[in-house]
Amino acid sequence: MDLKQLEYFVRVAELGSFTRASGVLNIAQPALSRQVRQLEVELRQNLLLRNGRGVTTTEAGKMLLEHGRGILHQVSRAHEDLGRVGGALAGRVAVGLPPSIGRILAVPLTRAFRKRLPNASLSISEGLTLNMQEWLMTGRLDIALLYNPPASPDIEVRPLMDEGLFLISRSEHEQVKASITLRQISMLPLVIPSRPNAIRMAVETRMAALGCKPMISLEIDGVAAILDLVADGAGHAILPRYALAMASNPNTFTVRSISNPQLSSQLVLATASGRTTTLTQQAMSQLLAEVTLQTLSPSRAKTARPARPDPKDIAA
Repeated sequence: MDLKQLEYFVRVAELGSFTRASGVLNIAQPALSRQVRQLEVELRQNLLLRNGRGVTTTEAGKMLLEHGRGILHQVSRAHEDLGRVGGALAGRVAVGLPPSIGRILAVPLTRAFRKRLPNASLSISEGLTLNMQEWLMTGRLDIALLYNPPASPDIEVRPLMDEGLFLISRSEHEQVKASITLRQISMLPLVIPSRPNAIRMAVETRMAALGCKPMISLEIDGVAAILDLVADGAGHAILPRYALAMASNPNTFTVRSISNPQLSSQLVLATASGRTTTLTQQAMSQLLAEVTLQTLSPSRAKTARPARPDPKDIAA
């Protein structure tokens, strides 16, 4: 049995589609279909039922899928064990990062990875929480940092930190208060991601509890684009402080804390449940947690200038 054909079959069966699997495996769909068909001929079994919506596994396919996952995992472990004979872990690890912190973490994470796992290879992708959650389940990612992921039996999470959210505005000449209430924010035009973005859902849920709702000026999902629009005067944004690393000139923004109530997002380290992780992936999970906490700790954060206190507040 050819291991490459087995890997192709497992990925097609997990994704339920030759089209999706060809994208993940980076192989042309006709070639992928041909390899899987050759496996079926060799085993003299129909493994997949093909239909217009994708594929499903036959009884034989389900049996081979269960065995195939174990076989491929054992092969991966064998590669790792052989690498450890030379004193190092090996293998490939695919990591997903949110756009708001990807730019901040990419360099320190890569440096730490090369130092601690020099014989392994690293792939970093950026994506929104729901997209990366799907990529974990389909095997495109091994580990991901997610904000407020919805509960799912397919995902295991390890909370890392609660990250405060702030009102990001274009700097103006007049003095403004250093903090603002969520009810006051409801009267300001917002440039905000579309549903079901974690920040968008947190803002709407908390405002609904206060009996108000956000005034949406523009919906856009790119953090850098949101900041560009805020700098252009299109409205205000609600983001973590670290998102300002995406801005070309962070000093053009004013940052105000949000009160009554405070807003925050929980950052978690996520993996696919039920999928055995390799030793290299386990080491990478620990490394990712360490680098994230070290890099994003408040004492090390570099932010735009805070709002200047209003003289009336000082007098009070």
